[in-house]
Amino acid sequence: MTLKIAIDGPAGSGKTTTARLVAKRLGLLPVDTGAMYRAVAYECLRRNIDVKDEDAVAKIMDDIEINQKLINDEIHTFLNGEDVSREIRTPRVSEIVSIVSSYRKVREKLVEIQRKIAEEQDVVIEGRDIGTVVLKDADVKIFMKADLEERAKRRFKELKEQGVNVSFEEVLNDLKKRDEMDSNRELAPLRIPEGAIIIDTTNKTVEEQVEEIIKEVKNKIHT
Repeated sequence: MTLKIAIDGPAGSGKTTTARLVAKRLGLLPVDTGAMYRAVAYECLRRNIDVKDEDAVAKIMDDIEINQKLINDEIHTFLNGEDVSREIRTPRVSEIVSIVSSYRKVREKLVEIQRKIAEEQDVVIEGRDIGTVVLKDADVKIFMKADLEERAKRRFKELKEQGVNVSFEEVLNDLKKRDEMDSNRELAPLRIPEGAIIIDTTNKTVEEQVEEIIKEVKNKIHT
């Protein structure tokens, strides 16, 4: 029986970094589901597909294979064998990923991939619908949140460190739009999973977030 830890929350709440560190401390595999949806969005851009055309996006899903590997403690995302970890983090991909991730065919395929990973090994999976859809039976469910401006500051810093030329206002507005779309989409909207532990990361360091989650995991395992 595998150990499943689900971490949900809006963009910029700290999920990816925290999930990776929790996984490292506990010897589990970290899975970044948001990066998988970004890979689909990136492929649409590369093929010049209109992302508002759901049928056109659905057609390419049969040709897409996505997997992830941990390289030097970082999660790398591979699209049809190509490492696209850097390419999927551009502002253009950020603009359209919520549209692409609202489509049934896209979600069905990626959820299938995510569940298969969780069946085969102990995981920390983070995203928007892990505890509500992907792993309803997760052993521990965490919902991370933070103030919008704090999330924008984090994302802005991250993009600058990656050499992406973007303004703080652009990042802030992008997060506002994504929050709106993720929370109001018809299919698997962003929600707090039943039984989830809520962690407000606004004024918490990454280490404090990690320690809090590990404590919850250990409590769960020992009860």
